[in-house]
Amino acid sequence: MDALWLSFVQWLHTLGLHVDAGTAEAVAEGARHATGALDLPGLMALAAALGWASGFRLYAVVFLVGMMGWLGALALPPGLALLQHPVVLFASGFMLFVEFFADKVPWLDSAWDAVHAFIRVPAGALLAAGVFGADNGAMAMAAGLVGGSLSATALATKMTTRAAANTSPEPFSNWLLSLFEDGLVVAVVWMATQHPVLFGVALAVMLVLSAVLLVVLFRFLRAVLRRVSSLFSSPAKVA
Repeated sequence: MDALWLSFVQWLHTLGLHVDAGTAEAVAEGARHATGALDLPGLMALAAALGWASGFRLYAVVFLVGMMGWLGALALPPGLALLQHPVVLFASGFMLFVEFFADKVPWLDSAWDAVHAFIRVPAGALLAAGVFGADNGAMAMAAGLVGGSLSATALATKMTTRAAANTSPEPFSNWLLSLFEDGLVVAVVWMATQHPVLFGVALAVMLVLSAVLLVVLFRFLRAVLRRVSSLFSSPAKVA
């Protein structure tokens, strides 16, 4: 955007229209806000949000951010521009539809999470790294590491609380948890893009709450880990 604005100012000069530096900077800043372009704190907040929210709802994150880019509400970084492609929007929207209902069924939600345990974490890392892209390799690497860790933390918290909720015969607690996660993903993405500093505070609070839940529900966490590991263990052959 800055390069485009500079080219426009130079074109005005060729026409004999001179814009002073203060006016040019003011208009450029307004253009950045109008297109939803993010500064460095905003990019860092977006990377953290993508990593964290992917642990809960990967497809919702991909669809929501891609749709914001497609509608022009958010100027996606080059590394995330693919998310607004119609094919990607269709695929993520379809999977979002499937996951919305699968996540509301007791025990099916845990099975769904177990299958996606090895998808959401690397996807969260890739999305976070994509915020900075190949042009800033060091920041992309750091964002990927942090994003993957945040995704793993969110996933562990989600699977543990769901395992605890599934011990109850009534489905209402499961529905409420699932709807809460749906709203949480939307709130996290919105806050990260609109109020990055406030999001940083909220993220710190969420990490503390996650740690508390994982400690309190440790026995359910062990059950979850056993269930996930059993998916990749083959039964012993009888001689």
